[in-house]
Amino acid sequence: MSTRRIMPPDDSAAVLDRHRNLFSHSPLQRVLAFAAPFCIGGLAIFAVWWLSIPFSQIGPGLASLGKFIALMFPPSTGGHLDLLLKAMGETLAIAFLGTLIATVVAFPVSFLAAKNTAPHPTIRFAIRRCLDTIRGIDALIWALVFVGVVGLGPFAGILAIAVSDTGALGKLFSEAIESAEERARESVLASGGTGLLAVRFGLLPQVLPIIAGQILYYFESNVRSATIIGIVGAGGIGLQLSEQIRTYDFDQVAFAVIMILVTVAFIDGISSRLRFAIIGRRTVT
Repeated sequence: MSTRRIMPPDDSAAVLDRHRNLFSHSPLQRVLAFAAPFCIGGLAIFAVWWLSIPFSQIGPGLASLGKFIALMFPPSTGGHLDLLLKAMGETLAIAFLGTLIATVVAFPVSFLAAKNTAPHPTIRFAIRRCLDTIRGIDALIWALVFVGVVGLGPFAGILAIAVSDTGALGKLFSEAIESAEERARESVLASGGTGLLAVRFGLLPQVLPIIAGQILYYFESNVRSATIIGIVGAGGIGLQLSEQIRTYDFDQVAFAVIMILVTVAFIDGISSRLRFAIIGRRTVT
């Protein structure tokens, strides 16, 4: 007994008709689609010409880089293991305190910068522009500023990360608050709760897991940032790296870089587990 397979009806014409706008383009759109890559390529060529990039130095530069890499092996502490460990701990402390200060400042400010919690549009506009200004200046520039203000050392690094991250975290926190569902807040208000209670019980449970994940990510990122700003005198392992590079102790540079990579990988693993735990708990609830 043969069974005949029933084929589904061919509705390709109907599908094509529903999505015809995806295939029909005006002449101007077609010209722009072809012109955009050429414009980008032209701008790249102009930028190379304007910056006078010396391609002839690439070969000698790679040869010098090979010599520096050869000097890195085998990695060595140079008898300064205690100093490197202390510097690495200093870097972690700078990243932790800078992230903590930024979080404490950015969290309440973000409610003034969010559209659904700001008391007035003018206040929101002013706060957002302040956060944009702070975020627009890199942490390395802030480190140079605070080294001149408070002197060399980890305190300048802490202030640089705290100020720089306040702008970034304030923006991210406010966007998380704006994306929260209003139904929970409205339920609290409808049951007679005040605006503060609506934020506490209707808004915070939604945004806290997101904010916690962002804080963990920025702490991990700030370990690398603390290394970079240490090179300009803000303390930590970066200061040791700068000194070792200046004295051509590349074997010690290699050891310090390995320490940084291992530390960042360890923090990344821990923060990833914490983020997944927070997201999982949020999903269950």
